[in-house]
Amino acid sequence: MRIITQRTLGGPEVLTVVHAPAPRPLPTEVLVRVKAIGLNPLEARLRAGEFPLIGRPPFILGWDISGVVEAAQTSRFKPGDEVFGMPLFPRAANAYAELVSAPALHLARKPASLSHVEASALPVVGLTAWQGLIDLGEVSEGDRVLVHGGGGGVGHVAIQLAKALGAHVIATASGGKREFAEGLGADEVIDYTTADFTEAVRDIDVVLDTIGGDAVERSLAVLRPGGHLVTAVADEETELAAKYEAAGMRFSGIAVDPDPVALRGLAGLAGQGRLRVHVQETFPFERVADAHRLLDGGHLRGKLVLTV
Repeated sequence: MRIITQRTLGGPEVLTVVHAPAPRPLPTEVLVRVKAIGLNPLEARLRAGEFPLIGRPPFILGWDISGVVEAAQTSRFKPGDEVFGMPLFPRAANAYAELVSAPALHLARKPASLSHVEASALPVVGLTAWQGLIDLGEVSEGDRVLVHGGGGGVGHVAIQLAKALGAHVIATASGGKREFAEGLGADEVIDYTTADFTEAVRDIDVVLDTIGGDAVERSLAVLRPGGHLVTAVADEETELAAKYEAAGMRFSGIAVDPDPVALRGLAGLAGQGRLRVHVQETFPFERVADAHRLLDGGHLRGKLVLTV
């Protein structure tokens, strides 16, 4: 099979397509013939050596996959089943490959309404949004939810998920993404390039932060008493957590993990037409370096995907 690996840390040019032996699934695992691979900003940081989550090279990046079961050491799936998921995170899943061996519990059946490209773009961002809004934020009908970065990967799924929960959703986004965020169901969109969100909103029950920086601390000003800030990018900010607690608020950081219940929940919403994932651009497998150059640039609308 072909894999994408790197022997050194660095820019997108270190990513190389080579041949390697196919993995063999262990008991409770399946072998997936990968059709599409979702890309995430974390992978660019790992490639560059900014975050040593999976050790030193050589390694294979990636977690988001969608494909077809080729062999199964479990009764949960059979060969020919179409599946998607985020196996093994935060351990290396070796997903930049034509074949991936993954625990069956870390996968779900792909909704017929989603293409492999769309399904591969959903797991990391969808599970982050689910665990942030439902597991930690406990969002319920009538809550006021503020999503920072509503046009990005996690943010654009979070808008839809919060609406599915019955919340009033406010999103921050650049002016160019206003219509995009509104089209996803946002009740209000604040252009952060021209307006200060702390002056535009009040009485927020849950803030879901996907951008970090000073937005995390400044969100204190918009929460109602007892409100909750959930961040996907500042989970180790102990000083901020203490500041929130002292103000009578709650502060949580998301450390996303494989979750079969949430994954099936996302699949169900997608199957009902209540959740869609936006793919800004697709790249063939061998053009992974070009995809990572775009990933490095940031300010994406939704996700990037490699097709296999």
